[in-house]
Amino acid sequence: MSAGAQPSNVERTFSETDIIVSKTDLKGKITYCNEIFCEIAGYPYKDLIGKPHSIIRHPDMPRSVFELLWKQIEAGNEIFAYVKNLCRGGEFYWVFAHVTPTYNDSGNIIGYHSTRRVPDGKVLRDTIIPFYEKLLEIERAPKSRKDGQLKGSEFLINFLSENRVTYDEFILTL
Repeated sequence: MSAGAQPSNVERTFSETDIIVSKTDLKGKITYCNEIFCEIAGYPYKDLIGKPHSIIRHPDMPRSVFELLWKQIEAGNEIFAYVKNLCRGGEFYWVFAHVTPTYNDSGNIIGYHSTRRVPDGKVLRDTIIPFYEKLLEIERAPKSRKDGQLKGSEFLINFLSENRVTYDEFILTL
């Protein structure tokens, strides 16, 4: 999360025809971002390159979702996710993200590529926001963040198991 941005309740939106693109190295440091990314997040290009992608992490995003995302892409899998991001000025914006590993000619993962589109507002309101609020409630209950993330991850895994779906199946059927 950006150290200087204080989250506000002001939502920023972008066009349904816009695609936000970024690339990172293996550690999650931004190696490329397109103009739309800079515009919506409120950062100049030069202020993003080399910075951790978490610079736009909103505190309302469950840590367990990011843990699952990282496990998937580090294992060479793609993942789809709804993500609430934080702008430089404290505003927020929602995206429907598709994150994939980037490979070199030898087949080794050398980074990650993400494209983000405008999410379905009804899916956000009816499913994602309430689900993420529940995850956050679980994650914030224990005294330590580590214990909270573990509890949130357990809840998420149990939810998927009980519904007999993978995370992508859950997200893509909404």
